[in-house]
This record gives sequence, structure tokens and C-alpha cells, in this order.
Amino acid sequence: MSGWENKYVIGLTGNIATGKSLVRRMLEHLGAYTIDADSLAHQAMAPGAPAYKPVVSMFGRWILDPDGRIDRAKLAAVVFSHPEALARLEALTHPIVIQAISTLIKRSRHRVIVVEAIKLLESEIAGMVDTIWVVNTSEQQQVERLVSKRNMPEEQARRRVQAQNSQADKLGRANVIIDNSRNPEDAWKQVRAAWSRIQGAAEEETAHSLIQRVEVKPTPRTPAAAADTGRMVITSLDIVRGMVHNADVIATLIHQRSGYVPSRQEVIRAFGEKSYMLAMSDGSAVGMIGFLVENLVTRVDELFVVKEAPFATVATALSQAVERASRDLQSEVGYVFLPNDASQEMIQALVQQGYERQELEEIKIPAWREAVRESRPNGTLILSKKLRADRVLKPL
Repeated sequence: MSGWENKYVIGLTGNIATGKSLVRRMLEHLGAYTIDADSLAHQAMAPGAPAYKPVVSMFGRWILDPDGRIDRAKLAAVVFSHPEALARLEALTHPIVIQAISTLIKRSRHRVIVVEAIKLLESEIAGMVDTIWVVNTSEQQQVERLVSKRNMPEEQARRRVQAQNSQADKLGRANVIIDNSRNPEDAWKQVRAAWSRIQGAAEEETAHSLIQRVEVKPTPRTPAAAADTGRMVITSLDIVRGMVHNADVIATLIHQRSGYVPSRQEVIRAFGEKSYMLAMSDGSAVGMIGFLVENLVTRVDELFVVKEAPFATVATALSQAVERASRDLQSEVGYVFLPNDASQEMIQALVQQGYERQELEEIKIPAWREAVRESRPNGTLILSKKLRADRVLKPL
């Protein structure tokens, strides 16, 4: 039994660049509530967050960037070179992160929880979870991923990989091993197989896959009038979660939106970075939204409605579904990134749901501002909406 009553908690680990986040996202798609402990540790050190002042006091103001934020590269250069410095940092941040994890698990409505942490087995969390999952790949693949995805020089990437605690030790303590050395679809099959063995997981997945059915209120327009505008008449929408089985549908919508034709494997690989929801009408996809909930912040970077469908109707249903999912994932705030040349129809559809235009500098909470700064695509407008009144990592 885990340390949390009525919860089944998966401890997910593996060394750097093995693909832990991909597996965590796959489990989220299947219906688990997922927590990235390492990202929580970063958030705990944001200005105003509980660990910010203690870390600055311990290491000095030289670790701050010109905006007063802790420069992760400077801090990493110290702690990864000096084990005693890393131990001191972890002594400050771990109690805060564990408290935040416990709060999130207790508040979650989900029964299956995933806690991802690179040092899971070295922390007290290991003794609080029900099972240990380890993601594995070769050292060479780890190096190649760091070079290609994080733009690290190869020599630096190799040193980073070799400085990690033993992957073999992690594998020796694993209840489930996910081999992520091949393609994402192969990893998905392994995750699905392990998920199916969790009691109650099938019910979680069923409840998670069909988000909702939306009955569309009739408008004064007649079908003939709708035909004159080239817009289809929609009486109901099924909002469904993007999964491997509808990856081809997502690929088709991406092609219609951008002209680019992604492969099936590219779409499945994208599931490690974001979630998708589809709007279906009479069995056909009429819209899609791509979003990420990370560090208790929701970010939408794709919103597309086929030109024949009524934009406001489909966009409203999709964005409301993302809000509901975000609240289930305990997100504190939602941001939508729209192209600078977005139509007034697109902007107004969100404004009518309570979103407001905002500049980056106007975001008052540092952790939220940092999340937007890191993920906002170039050339986009910011629309924001607060989703919950309370915060998990309250300032000291």
C-alpha cells in the first residue's frame, strides 16, 4: 500500500534522457494523474516560492540572472561538480517538494497517480509508492538525445550521462521496466500492457477517453443559410482525448492547419510533450486543441477548427474541455497562445469564456511568468484565465 489512502502510486524513474517524461505523458493519456517532481523542485526555487530565499542565502546572489531568477545553469555547474553542494540543495528543496507532492495526491480525484523523479530511489518517496517503474535505453541513445534535443555538445552530454547514479541499480529495483530504445509506438504498447495489470485502470481509461458530449444549441440560422456561408450545421460534438489509435486523425488535422504532413510516429512522439483533444461531429474530426499542463500551469499552443465548421461553437467546446481537464490536473492558471494575426472571431471566442489579453511583463506570479516565457511560441498573443484560487507552492 502507498503512503496515500485509496491511491495507487507509481514511482517512475530512470536516468537522464531515457524517456521518463514520454512514459509519464502516456500514463496521463490513459487516465493517471501525473506529477513531475523535478519540475516541482524548479518551481519551488522561483522568486517568491518557498525555496527561493533559502537557496539564494546558501549559494549567494551570484547565481541570479539580471531579472532576479535563479540561473539553473549556474546552479547546476556548482551542484553537479560538488556532491556536498548537491546534498545541501536537496536538503532544502526535497521537504518542500515532498509536501507539495503529498498535497497534490490528496487533492486529486484520480485513483492512479504517477510521480516522476530522477532521484526517486534515493529519496523517501521510494518507500511511499506502490510500485517502481524504470525507463531504460542505451547510454549512446541518452547522449544522442541530449545532443539533439537539448543542444548539448557531445562531450558534455556524455559527462552528464556518466555522472548519473547507476541505471543498473535502478533496473535492479524495478517492478516494471519500459524499454524506450525503439520507437514511441513500441514504448506505448509496453505502457499499455503494464497499465492493464493495474486494478481499476480500465475504468480510469474508459472515463478518461470520452471527455464529454456537447449538445449544440440551435441558432436562428436555417440549414440553407448555413449552406450559403459554407459552414456546416452541428447539433452535437463529442470531445475525445487524442490517443495512439487516433494519431492518424491528428496528423490529418495538423496537415490541414499547417500544410506539414507528420508521420504517425511523430504524432505519437508528440504525446510526450503535450496532450490533444479532438472535436468529432457525426464521426468526422472538425477541430483539435493541443495543450500542456506542467508545473500547475496550462498552456495551449494549437487551436484549429476546419473551415467548414462554426468556429466559435467548436473552439468553445474544445477550450472548455481543456479547462475541465486542467482543473482535474489541479492547474492554477491557463494560457492560450494565438498567432499575432489571429482573427477577431478566434480571440472573441476565448474572451467570451473569461480569457484576457496579457503581456508577458504583466504576469505577476514569477512561476507563471517563467512557464510562459519558456513555452510561448514566437509571434503569438497571450490570453490568460485563472483556474483556481489557491496555490500549491505558496510563497514564504
